[in-house]
Amino acid sequence: MKNLLPISIISSTTAFLLSASPAFANGEDSHEEVQEAVTLTLEDSLRATSIKVVVVAAIIILGFVVLTLLLKHFGETVKKILFAGIVIPALLATVYMVGSTLYLNFTSSSGGPVHWHADIEVWDCGNQLDFTDPQGFSNKVGTATFHEHNDGRMHVEGVVTKKEEAALGNFFGFIGGRLTSDEMRVPTNDGLIVRHNGDQCSDGHEGVLQVFVYQTADNIFSQMKLANPASYILSPEPTVPPGDCIIVEFDAEKEKTDKLCNFYKLKIETGDLQPAAGALPDSTDTKPDTENATSSAEPSHEHEEGVDSDHHD
Repeated sequence: MKNLLPISIISSTTAFLLSASPAFANGEDSHEEVQEAVTLTLEDSLRATSIKVVVVAAIIILGFVVLTLLLKHFGETVKKILFAGIVIPALLATVYMVGSTLYLNFTSSSGGPVHWHADIEVWDCGNQLDFTDPQGFSNKVGTATFHEHNDGRMHVEGVVTKKEEAALGNFFGFIGGRLTSDEMRVPTNDGLIVRHNGDQCSDGHEGVLQVFVYQTADNIFSQMKLANPASYILSPEPTVPPGDCIIVEFDAEKEKTDKLCNFYKLKIETGDLQPAAGALPDSTDTKPDTENATSSAEPSHEHEEGVDSDHHD
């Protein structure tokens, strides 16, 4: 009877840990939530699962460590079972994390981790909007792969399994908003700003949602208006420029915008960047806001130039 006691304790404790572990692990879900309409990238999904796997493994290991202390006077068979209860969860968690990392790198269209950036400005009837600030201990809004740091810059950091993951519409979804060809929902510190085509501005004129993109090649930039802004895929560039400058504007309809991102203005002022013919309306202010400018230097990361959208020149 004495020999059966440690085995029964181990069995009942293991069953409890296995049933309780998902409840503890599910607590991480609140940190990984994004809008239901947006599908998480494969990397974000695997990262969330990895956290749960590690939490479950840690709880099981801790349980067996406690059992080891309580049952240390029992025989070798019990000790071997307890040792296996510690080693096997650690081994399985390690194998899962290594395997998921290798799978991501081998199947991704980017060929591994990337670090891309694009600057973005959102204007509502002539007023520039600021995205909501990060909350709590987080320094970003969005997912680990696609986010912003309240710096007017979109960040793609991690593994891009499909080029469509770096689409502009996904960015808005990940930060809690929405962008289509006729609607924008922009999360700000003052609440969610919602605009539809035909809504009136404060002066009475009807507004239209329009999205313009500045792209750079050989230190010359051009401007284009997007017909389907949600599907636009960011240029795979680590710095801005040559990374994109994206202007989301709700106002009277126009063919070109006179808005321009600050880092493009800085490069124009230093002579490192020039507009192509017709890229800027005469009313464009190209004087940079030096008070709010921060260094655009970013650490260089290997990235796959082939990850691009069909609309890039």
